[in-house]
Amino acid sequence: MGEVVDRLMAALNAHDLEAAAALIHEDYRSEQPAHPGRAFVGRAQMHANWQAMLAGIPDFHAELLRSVDDGDTTWSEWAWSGNRTDGQDFRVRGVTLFEVSNGKITAGTLYLEDVERAALSIEDAVEGFSGRRPDHT
Repeated sequence: MGEVVDRLMAALNAHDLEAAAALIHEDYRSEQPAHPGRAFVGRAQMHANWQAMLAGIPDFHAELLRSVDDGDTTWSEWAWSGNRTDGQDFRVRGVTLFEVSNGKITAGTLYLEDVERAALSIEDAVEGFSGRRPDHT
């Protein structure tokens, strides 16, 4: 199964959208638990999404940092990078859980986020989550 994710990475890095889409089941289900409005179903939407991504980030590059198979699920840690056509830097990091059956990715749960451009301290992050700053005693 990890081999399917390796082939997906290779296709995305080659900007071969058709090869990437060929790895996706027609009824693929995608969800992003931290962003529930981004859920979708179908290879056609995946194709449209990546067509826009590769057009908007012409030097898109995916790095598979590590991957492990667990039953019919492949857990993978990713680093995506590039430069958008509007001049902005593109950096995303995170984890995906891909369900694989018969050589096709049938479902994906994505925990991918933009890398912060202006890093917050841990105190700022805790305050953002809880409304209170950590007490340093």
